[in-house]
Amino acid sequence: MTADLDATIAAVRPADEAAMAAARDLQARLTKPAGSLGTLEELSVRLAGLAGVCPPPLPAPATVAVFAGDHGVHAQGVSPWPQEVTAQMVANFVAGGAVVNTFARQAGADVMVIDVGVAIPLHGEATLLDANVRRGTRDLSVGPALTRDEARAAVEVGIGVAEALVASGARCLLTGDMGIANTTPAAALTAVFTGSDPVLATGRGTGIDDATLEHKVEVVRRALALHRPDPADPLGVLAAVGGLEHAALAGFVLGAAAQRVPVIIDGVIAASAALAAAAFAPDAVAAMVAGHRSAEPGATVALAHLGLEPLLDLGMRLGEGSGAALALPVVTAAVRVLHEVATFDSAGVSEK
Repeated sequence: MTADLDATIAAVRPADEAAMAAARDLQARLTKPAGSLGTLEELSVRLAGLAGVCPPPLPAPATVAVFAGDHGVHAQGVSPWPQEVTAQMVANFVAGGAVVNTFARQAGADVMVIDVGVAIPLHGEATLLDANVRRGTRDLSVGPALTRDEARAAVEVGIGVAEALVASGARCLLTGDMGIANTTPAAALTAVFTGSDPVLATGRGTGIDDATLEHKVEVVRRALALHRPDPADPLGVLAAVGGLEHAALAGFVLGAAAQRVPVIIDGVIAASAALAAAAFAPDAVAAMVAGHRSAEPGATVALAHLGLEPLLDLGMRLGEGSGAALALPVVTAAVRVLHEVATFDSAGVSEK
């Protein structure tokens, strides 16, 4: 397979209605009251529809792909953290010392780190892929963050990573991200694709004060007024106000959808990228599982627009893929029910 955006979009298909009907029928015959597993029942039905078979494959092995990039808008003072932290945290991911590494180990998932746009050149390990498109974006508040060619290249990095992971045996993909100041482009993307006011899509990121939050909202407003991005042109939106990791994550989600493999969406960065993926191919939503509800307000706005209900709500706003990794055992449990729970007939249990 080649990481081609147009071919990937063409390969994304709707959920299989017959497989979903079979999953609903099976759920009704399992030894439990109908509907007693709540959200997990509908999740299992969605995953059957994605796979086109009931029961769907177990979502294992699984890999968290952490896409890292830097942002020119950092110069506007939207984050208190120095830009060098992006590269420092990438080294921490590679060494296995970050929260996402810990949660992934707990869930039995691998972690892969992809440099798609880090400003400081990095030197690879086995778990670090050098796919740098450019050394950070331009400042989206004074000009386009990326050219269309750069945005496409980043999207195709994400597609290529998804294809390679699935080819190597992964049966579930998890979104991760790292990039100081990346909640600012996420807010801009969310505002564009949902039509929401920037004040509703913009949060505190790594913990900014009220004055900085007000300034951050104004930076997003200024960028949207400057570019007037068209949500019907997702590549143009990513180029104007996106980040390299956002574009790569959009491609990663599209790649998963094209190959009928579930992708667990993490926090606000991934949710904004998922909006772009859905703009490219609306049926890609069938592959998306909302891992958790980020405390960043834009995440709730984005997930509501996508029609996704998060599995966990723990007040987290770390990113990295941390919430997706925590949600993986819940997704596995939903599928395992269809594989292992006895039916009333097979167990000799009387129905009401």
